[in-house]
Amino acid sequence: MISNKKKPFVLDCTLRDGGYYNSWDFSHSLINKYLLAMKAAKIDIVELGFRFLKNEGFKGPCAFTTDDFIESLNIPDDLSVGVMVNGSDLCTEIGWESAIRKIIPKDANDSPVNLVRFACHSHEIPNALCASEFLKQRGYRVGLNLMQIADKSKEELQELAEVISKSQIDVLYFADSMGSMKPEDTSRIIKWLRKSWAKDIGIHTHDNMGLALANTLQAQADGVNWLDTTVTGMGRGPGNARTEELVIELELMFNDKINFVPLMSLIETYFGPLKKKLGWGTNPYYYLAGKYGIHPSYIQVMLSDKRYNEEDIIGVINYLREEGGKKFNLNNLNIASQFYYDEPRGNWAPSTLLQGREILILGTGPGIASHKSSLENYIKRRKPLVMSLNVQHILDPSLIDFSIACHPVRLLADAETHSKLSQPLITPASMLPEKLRNELGKKKLFDFGLKVSSDRFEFYEKSCIIPNSLVLSYALAVCVSGKMSRILLAGFDGYPNEDPRNDEVEKIIRDFSKTGFENSLVSITPTRFKGLLIKSIYGF
Repeated sequence: MISNKKKPFVLDCTLRDGGYYNSWDFSHSLINKYLLAMKAAKIDIVELGFRFLKNEGFKGPCAFTTDDFIESLNIPDDLSVGVMVNGSDLCTEIGWESAIRKIIPKDANDSPVNLVRFACHSHEIPNALCASEFLKQRGYRVGLNLMQIADKSKEELQELAEVISKSQIDVLYFADSMGSMKPEDTSRIIKWLRKSWAKDIGIHTHDNMGLALANTLQAQADGVNWLDTTVTGMGRGPGNARTEELVIELELMFNDKINFVPLMSLIETYFGPLKKKLGWGTNPYYYLAGKYGIHPSYIQVMLSDKRYNEEDIIGVINYLREEGGKKFNLNNLNIASQFYYDEPRGNWAPSTLLQGREILILGTGPGIASHKSSLENYIKRRKPLVMSLNVQHILDPSLIDFSIACHPVRLLADAETHSKLSQPLITPASMLPEKLRNELGKKKLFDFGLKVSSDRFEFYEKSCIIPNSLVLSYALAVCVSGKMSRILLAGFDGYPNEDPRNDEVEKIIRDFSKTGFENSLVSITPTRFKGLLIKSIYGF
């Protein structure tokens, strides 16, 4: 790799991109230590945060990065200050001019801000160019970041670059928003942009596939002279190229000695522990998201929510791979409740098989393995109907009469396994997407419909209304609709303290208790869940 001979500008955007993990709530003392470390590492520009137009929910000072806030910091000499504006904030009903006047109220001579960058999708660029012209007249340096660049064709990029070349933009950035690019992709995009854009080019990389630094260095070798980084890679999803690694490379490349001590101390005392706590950085899930062009925020949200296990995350990735996930939408992660909002449909009446029977529902907790022999003996001796939540791997499968599942994401994750199991699957088959039904192949399905409606348990002959899309709620409804005699639970151990899933299950138990069937619900293996009647498998 032959490097560009002129040392590039390095822009550290830790407090801006990293704010997606802590709601931009960085303390004054931390920021001042960070600024000293940036100065010592010869960083050229620090992007201290966003300038959000709307004030919704609590966000820390780096979400708004007001002039007053910046002036309260100890900014070292020769360290330039930047802020970022979302292009979407220029496309509201108030218009771009009113928006930019609110966001950037002062001329550059009266503001501590040197650089304003606009993060834009293609349709936001016209308004961003108008706002850029406005800011240039007021003395600011202006950059424009093209988002989700990997999705753009050669023709699209060259057309965009041609339009932007007629503006007064100082630096044109391209952002690998999905972390899906390889170094050869980086080189190709730079060549395309250079057909129409002659001024400075910058790159902002994401580390989904572990290639953020490689892409950044390739860009520098190809003449890109603005490079984005963050300390420890702190940034949305898997994060970005790591400042500490890039400055090492540049020191060696340009023989420009820097003082690493303040930066390494900052990492040791703050960013390292924070990374361990909040968990940014690449992993196999982010890698898959990068490969399939899925917005990394889906992964970030799921990894921070203990309700999503490994199968759920893979299921979401597979679903978004098929349905499209380039744009983050939180509602997509609640796909089941969205999907089961309509009136329930089903054609199977559980009473044909369950009426008057004792039902043993198998959970997935360690109690199944701990008491395996006793459970299997009980099943052989007492002949209850055995219902497995989702997929059961511990007990002898010949002893299980049904599997039951309803969450589309979990069903997608388990579809191949379900198709190989001999026992029928209870599921809202007629309400599932066609693609998912096809994944289940020729599996025998008992079609029991459901509707999700908060705090409701209602039981009908061939369908139910339940308070959420969790399979436990669905299984309880099937049992009651089937007119069972008693429900035994095994493997419902509960989760570690403070795990939100405990509250979720306990709420199901409380809601179910209001139906009048609570005395028919008995746990026969150890459980932490409050509200359950508990008996021992060894006492029957």
